[in-house]
Amino acid sequence: MAHRLLVAVIVALAVAGVALAARSQPETRFEVLAHAPAPGGYSGDVVLHRGHAYLSSHRGTGACATQGVRVFSLADPKRPRRLAAFGRIPGTWTEKTIVRRVETASFRGELAVTSVQACAPGSFQGFALYDVTRPARPRELARVRTDPRGSHEIWLQPVGSRAFVYTAIVASEFRSSPDGRTPGEPDFRIFDVTDPRKPVVVGGWGAWRELGIVPFSDPSNRLEGSLVHSVIGDGTRAYLSYWDLGTVVLDVSKPARPRYLGRTRGEVDNTHSAWLGRNGLLVETHETRGGTATFYRRGAGDPVRLSTFALPDAVVRQGHRVRGIAPVSGLDLSDSVHDAKLQGSLALFSWYGQGVVAADVSDPRRPRFLARFLSRPEPDPERLLCPGQRCTAVWGVDVEGETIVASDLIGGLWVLRLRRN
Repeated sequence: MAHRLLVAVIVALAVAGVALAARSQPETRFEVLAHAPAPGGYSGDVVLHRGHAYLSSHRGTGACATQGVRVFSLADPKRPRRLAAFGRIPGTWTEKTIVRRVETASFRGELAVTSVQACAPGSFQGFALYDVTRPARPRELARVRTDPRGSHEIWLQPVGSRAFVYTAIVASEFRSSPDGRTPGEPDFRIFDVTDPRKPVVVGGWGAWRELGIVPFSDPSNRLEGSLVHSVIGDGTRAYLSYWDLGTVVLDVSKPARPRYLGRTRGEVDNTHSAWLGRNGLLVETHETRGGTATFYRRGAGDPVRLSTFALPDAVVRQGHRVRGIAPVSGLDLSDSVHDAKLQGSLALFSWYGQGVVAADVSDPRRPRFLARFLSRPEPDPERLLCPGQRCTAVWGVDVEGETIVASDLIGGLWVLRLRRN
């Protein structure tokens, strides 16, 4: 009897131990599949399209490496293979690239558009289009110059048998104003690229001209005001990340005449970028110290705020293994979020020094932290980003199926998978 009791106790303890062990294991974690360094300069955003990662590039403090967009095959996600590079225009950097399937009367295949910014006066600025139907052999189709500066962030939108490029020309209304009192050329512009060899500007929009909102109360402080930083779309609407004005929603079903529908309101300072999800979900990121992401429901007018997502304090503390990110162009990026992507009930964020973050948004009114991946700190060759000698600086993230890619400004390309126990 005593023997049976002892066995029962041992079994019970073993079961309890298993249960406790199971509870102590993280429910969700990132698995590293591969790392592909990208030496030679800083990396920019990354986009994942049909099994290929397109890694953009960024300039340094003085150097302009002109790395263009690097193309990696992820046919085997554990062994990324660099195939080619494009957009290597002398004296420029290319920090944002979008790739889409486009089928028009003039083009049928995979089309890439990349933003082009000048490192010095006189260099090309604007955007460029490439045929990447054969990713190992990209072909340039066209370059489009934009003034008063190049395209900062960009979007490629197929619409039926047509295709459009939406682009953000930062502070264009202010920079191109003839007298400082009259709006200049719009920050947001639409180009018809149905024939990507012959892009044509067809429309534009600026809050100064259309809403009477002066971009800057103090022109010497360009971090406090309204300017288009980035843009995305869904075919009939464009969503402009308009810095201190929030996310501006435009009806672009008639590209020549964009029509204002509404904007996000409340705490919208430093609205950096946005992404769209299912059931009308919109996520907006704020690039600032301790930055947050805000979720909204899209509708006929102003998007309706649902919730704000911030990293748990314990996660932030764990991420402080090095001194974080230095201010860039006067902008404090300490623990700041950068970009977001949505896939079903999953939200992914590139969070600079805090790495890659996953959240459950099955109930967007209560987003829930799932997991975080911290890429290893890398030496900063120009000390542009790291106040110390090395840091983590995750710039971009994207997802296709179960494969996740992330770009670290210093470390290059990471290939990940999210594991749920």
